Amino acid sequence: QVQFVESGGGLVQTGGSLGLSCGASVFTFRLYVMSWYRQAPGKERELVASITSDGRITNYPDSVKGRFAISRDNVRSRVYLQMNSLKPEDTAVYYCNANPAKAWGQGTQVTVSS
Repeated sequence: QVQFVESGGGLVQTGGSLGLSCGASVFTFRLYVMSWYRQAPGKERELVASITSDGRITNYPDSVKGRFAISRDNVRSRVYLQMNSLKPEDTAVYYCNANPAKAWGQGTQVTVSS
């Protein structure tokens, strides 16, 4: 069974930066589009970044464009999310997953204080 393990979250002040990491096991990682999602309390899970299987194309919603950067390492089966200029509205649990989605991991909490 595929397992995603996210890490790197924490508490940061407005304007700060965090780097998230996600490892995948038992999975042909290199063949899949990978994405980061987030879910804030009381809100639906939303997509914040995607990257093609070869890492050449990335996509972001307007809410994070220019501040977040997704990358991947197909040798290590890892996907990363660099988050800069963080805002309180970025506070959420962050998850990675493939497309099509597989079982969700535990996520990693990101809290941005104002």
